[in-house]
Amino acid sequence: MRKIDVQKISSEQFQVRVADDRGEGSYRVTLKKPDYDRIAGGKIEPAELVRLSFEFLLENEPKESILPEFDLPIIGRYFPAYEREVKRRLGQKT
Repeated sequence: MRKIDVQKISSEQFQVRVADDRGEGSYRVTLKKPDYDRIAGGKIEPAELVRLSFEFLLENEPKESILPEFDLPIIGRYFPAYEREVKRRLGQKT
């Protein structure tokens, strides 16, 4: 069982904790408004986009491989399908 907890620190900063049966990881994520607008298009709250992005990340790599601090769009540098996949998932939610 895996738990993803996202807390908003400021308008562009989020603290993310991921807990599973192997332990816990803590991450600081920056999400700038232009990136939020491009990726989510206002369909979900910024914190929910961060959580959804972590779901995507954890499907592709273990929590121990995730950078401790990063700007959310950098996920696309490691996983080119990231933004397209998140937009697809958001389209299913609407």
